[in-house]
Amino acid sequence: MLVPVFLGFTAAFLFAASAALQRRAVLRAADSDTEHRAARHQIPVVWLVRRLLTQRVWLIGWATNLLGFVTQAAALHLGSIALVQPLLVTQLLFALPMASATIRRWPTLRDWLAALAVTGGVALILTVEGAAPLAGSADRDRLFVAVLVAAATVVTLVQLAQRGGPLLYGALIAASAGICYAISAAMMKLTADSLLDGGVLATALDWPGYVLAVSTLCGLLLGQQAYGSGSLSAAIAVMSIVNPAASYTLGLLAFHASPSTQPAALAASAAAASLLIIGVVGLAHSPTVQQETSRTTARGIYPDRGKVAKSAAARATHSGSDTCPQ
Repeated sequence: MLVPVFLGFTAAFLFAASAALQRRAVLRAADSDTEHRAARHQIPVVWLVRRLLTQRVWLIGWATNLLGFVTQAAALHLGSIALVQPLLVTQLLFALPMASATIRRWPTLRDWLAALAVTGGVALILTVEGAAPLAGSADRDRLFVAVLVAAATVVTLVQLAQRGGPLLYGALIAASAGICYAISAAMMKLTADSLLDGGVLATALDWPGYVLAVSTLCGLLLGQQAYGSGSLSAAIAVMSIVNPAASYTLGLLAFHASPSTQPAALAASAAAASLLIIGVVGLAHSPTVQQETSRTTARGIYPDRGKVAKSAAARATHSGSDTCPQ
C-alpha cells in the first residue's frame, strides 16, 4: 500500500515540476522572440516550437514529464486506479510553491486553503464510490458526435479567451487543454481495445487513433500556452477540474455510464462541487496568483491587444508614408 502511494505522490511532483520547467522555457522563448511579437493574437506558442526544441530547460521539462508518466504507470500497476488517480491531483499543491518562487513570495494561508479545496473536491469525486459513473461500452456514433462538440467547444473557448483579461485568458486556454486531454483519454481506451482485438492494421484503419494524435497535440500546445500566459497554479487547477468533468460527461453520453442515485454519492458530488467553487474563487482572488499573472503578462505570451493594435497602426502609418507622393 505504501509503495503505490509514494509513487503516486512522486508522479504528482514530477508533473508539477515538468509544468514549471516548461513554463519557464516558454517565457524565456517569448522574451527572445521578436519576429512574431506583434502578431500574437491566437496561439503564439506555435511560433515558439522551434525555439523551445533548442532550450535545455524545455527538454528537461519533457524528460521530467515522461518520468512522471512512467512513475504513474508503475503506481497504477502496483495499486488501484481509485488509490492512485486522486493522488495525482496533489500536483496543484506542489505547483503552488513552484509558481510562487517566480515572484519570490511564499503562498499565503489563503492560497493553500484554496488549493486544498480544489484538490479535495477532485479527490472526493474520484474516491467516493458512485460519485463518478463507471465507464461502460463505447457508443462510437455518440463518441464521434462528442468529439465534434468538444472540438467546437475548444475553438469557442480559444476565441473567447482573446477578449478576456490575463487571468480569464489563461483559465479558458487551460480549460481547452483539459477538454483535449479528456478526449485523448477516451481515444486511448478505444485505441488500446482496437490494438488488442484487431491488431495494428485494424487500428491504423480506424479513426480513434488519429483523433488521439490530434487531441494530444492540441492539448500539449494549449497546455504550454496556459502555463506561459498566466498563473501556473491557476492553470493546473483549471485543468484538474475540467479534465475529469469532461471525462465524466463523456462517460454519461458516449460510454453508457449510469450515475449513482445513492444518497452517499449525491452528497459526495455536492460536497465536491462546493469545494471546487470555493477553491476556484479563492485562487481567482488570490494576491499571489494576481501578482504571478501580472508579472507573466509583462514577460510572457498573453496577447496584449493594446500593443498589438498600436503596432498594427504604426505599421499601417509607416506603410502609408512610404507610398504617399512626396
